Amino acid sequence: MTGVDQVGARIEQLLGEFGGKDAELAEDLVHTLLEFYGAGLARIVELAGPPLLDRLAEDDLVRGLLVLHDLHPRSTYERVAEALDKVRPYLGSHAGDVEFAGIDDGVLRLRLRGSCDGCPSSAVTAKHAIERVVREAAPEISDVVVEGVVDAAPAGRPLLPLCPVEVS
Repeated sequence: MTGVDQVGARIEQLLGEFGGKDAELAEDLVHTLLEFYGAGLARIVELAGPPLLDRLAEDDLVRGLLVLHDLHPRSTYERVAEALDKVRPYLGSHAGDVEFAGIDDGVLRLRLRGSCDGCPSSAVTAKHAIERVVREAAPEISDVVVEGVVDAAPAGRPLLPLCPVEVS
């Protein structure tokens, strides 16, 4: 169990098994440990310096820890912008693009521009590709709202993945 999301879910599950005063003590223990490890990680970041820190920030596990403790060397905006650059070639191949609209309380807002003529699921497919790369780059984003994307197919018409997305 190495993924930040998996560990977080397991901690929540375990804390949920406590009750009453035990639950308060368990939460206090978890917060105290997080503060301790966060302080240690902050010191490591300070000693590592930019070249090594940039390299560490590319690692999935380390990136998640840096984000968790607000120590990532690049801002959420910078990491989201880099992620969007990864999906732009796919969007551009269908005369489309994505535009950054803002981040509010962990919710990333984007605007999808253009469309894929003759491909009714292109907007939804693009949204899924965008969400995947954004969540990898900025796990602190709790939701991705993409304007210009219809969430469901018109009544009676199934939504088929007609435009496969392969983002590297």
